[in-house]
Amino acid sequence: MSIQVGDQAPDFTLVTKTADGPALVKLSEHIGKTNIVLLFVPMAFTGVCTAELCDISSGIKDYEALDAKVFAISGDNPFAQAAWAEKEGITIPLLSDYEHEVAKAYGVAYEQFLPEANLIMGGVPKRSAFAIDKAGVIRFSDVQEHPKDLPDFAALKAALATL
Repeated sequence: MSIQVGDQAPDFTLVTKTADGPALVKLSEHIGKTNIVLLFVPMAFTGVCTAELCDISSGIKDYEALDAKVFAISGDNPFAQAAWAEKEGITIPLLSDYEHEVAKAYGVAYEQFLPEANLIMGGVPKRSAFAIDKAGVIRFSDVQEHPKDLPDFAALKAALATL
């Protein structure tokens, strides 16, 4: 079961690839400074994930106007994520949850990802969105069961507008 609105956001430290090389991103270092949006996506280089993160990248000013920092999390390694971002023009930070620990902590890890398509990998994150306030409390949660379904971004922005 995913974490719920009102729960404290589980802290994490994940790797992102920057121009200077791999860097660590710790959620707790952003708490108190800004609202945070976490977007979990199943896999790099897939159509729906690419469209989602390109749309978010092109509309990032909407989130910045709501005092929110956006991070996307997938189970891909940071080098694959960096290649994906460069190829597709994704500008938001991509965080590597290679061990799937954060997806499990947030309750959004598939036991088996699309077994009907023979993709039986466990731990792949369900497409989901979380808004975290400056106190580190989850204020919005939208977890999708099917990987082609997108979170309700209008509702996410509405929740951020109340923070």
